[in-house]
Amino acid sequence: MEKLSGFRILRMYLIISLGSAIAGAGYALFQVPHGIAAGGVSGLVVLINQFTGWPVGLMVALLNVPLLILGFYHLGGWRFLGRTVCGVAVFSVVSEIMLARMPQTLEVYPVTEDVLLNAIYAGVIAGVGTGIVFRAGGSLGGTGVIGRILQRKWGVPLSSIYLYTDGGIILLAGILLGWEAGLFAMLTLFLSGVATDHMLEGPSAVRTATIITKNPEAVSSALSKHLGRGATFWEVTGSYSKQRSAMVLCTIGRAQVNELIQVVRGVDKLAFLTIGVSHQAYGGNFQPLKESS
Repeated sequence: MEKLSGFRILRMYLIISLGSAIAGAGYALFQVPHGIAAGGVSGLVVLINQFTGWPVGLMVALLNVPLLILGFYHLGGWRFLGRTVCGVAVFSVVSEIMLARMPQTLEVYPVTEDVLLNAIYAGVIAGVGTGIVFRAGGSLGGTGVIGRILQRKWGVPLSSIYLYTDGGIILLAGILLGWEAGLFAMLTLFLSGVATDHMLEGPSAVRTATIITKNPEAVSSALSKHLGRGATFWEVTGSYSKQRSAMVLCTIGRAQVNELIQVVRGVDKLAFLTIGVSHQAYGGNFQPLKESS
């Protein structure tokens, strides 16, 4: 693995801290005051806080200690520990500070008492913060540590692990706080996942076109001439017709889809064309390959 320079390590930890602070702020502002227990350790802490009033930041940190120890031995030693401790510490401190200061601030600058709006923004902000942390190679600890260990050791799918852990906490929230609270928590969890994916993968700015044609060289030449995009083609055989054709593969920008259709139609009206959504493209005429964090 590439050794990181001092500057890149500092930048990485600053980005992890930024993402953790965003996630912690959203957690304190939208989730905790309204009892939205959207799964994971943070959701469990919300439930405990609702009945005991114990400090949220301290509980998040303490409940992550055994998970950090497990992660240290199973997920990368000091490299994992440093990045995760940073994320958990900033998340805990920011959420605790905000919860201590919010009553005075919200009295002057109220946000909203609408639980639905709080559930939506809790999910979006948590997802944005978590996505930033993940992109920097960090972690916010929690049940994700257990999930990664079980996946690595026994091949258990992460989706199944999250279903049981997060689903169990949301079910508990429904039992203890009412089923409406459980439904809001589920909405927050879903939106958080969507926002995290968006931050990790970016908007679907590129498309991948697959063209089955008898004239691959003419199609490739036209794509290069009119769209400025290169293409790759190879010989294929139809499973039903047994006829030989060529498959042309071309990656284009989202705004070029209609133009590509027109170009292919102008060269081969009998071509078979499919266009798929891609999130990122590196190399060639697209952005250069990024350096690893």
